[in-house]
Amino acid sequence: MRIAIAGAGNVGRSIARELIENGHEVMLIDRQSRMVKPDRIPQAQWVLADACELISLEDAGLAGYDVMVAATGDDKVNLVVSLLAKTEFAVGRTVARVNRAENEWLFTDQWGVDVAVSKPRVMAALVEEAVTVGELVRLMTFRRGQASLVEITLPVGAPYVGEPVRSLPLPRDAALVAILRGARVLAPGTDDSLEAGDELIFVCTADVEDRVQEAVLGTPATIDPEAPE
Repeated sequence: MRIAIAGAGNVGRSIARELIENGHEVMLIDRQSRMVKPDRIPQAQWVLADACELISLEDAGLAGYDVMVAATGDDKVNLVVSLLAKTEFAVGRTVARVNRAENEWLFTDQWGVDVAVSKPRVMAALVEEAVTVGELVRLMTFRRGQASLVEITLPVGAPYVGEPVRSLPLPRDAALVAILRGARVLAPGTDDSLEAGDELIFVCTADVEDRVQEAVLGTPATIDPEAPE
């Protein structure tokens, strides 16, 4: 897959390294010459250009890329880059970094954003995920389909502890995609038993999140909020 990244700072370079290690072709774009240092990631293509300028993106050949990642530290730039990539170059997938929480509402498909990654929200979600047992925690939202990645840690006393995965009465538009059990990542099979302390990872639409929590945890009266993991 060919992936363009606008912003060659710490975030952009970190993303580029991970993608290259996973076998993808990466182009890094930055308008500041001091940031363009090909020796840092020699496997990437480096472009000194303003990613907010249409002619710069044309010269960089953005039309031939599958994904645009807007990873700069400026929310306005990330919105413009996403919009140009989607509307002018028909890039199939756009991922935009949200730097300031108050700007998150702007990062929608109207601005060409398929997936918005909010640093404040991700940090808050990670904190919640680390300390919350017996409640649904939203980890990330996928803008294109209005679906979210959510997590529920099963407390002692949850109604389906000890029961097989197939017994979960999940609503439509919700799927259990992984079980984190200690250091293990399990692909859930229908006959796998659920255990107290399991972190259940779901993809679901926003309108069924409450129903997912109710299906997994039952009524509040059945959950011991002080129960350890």
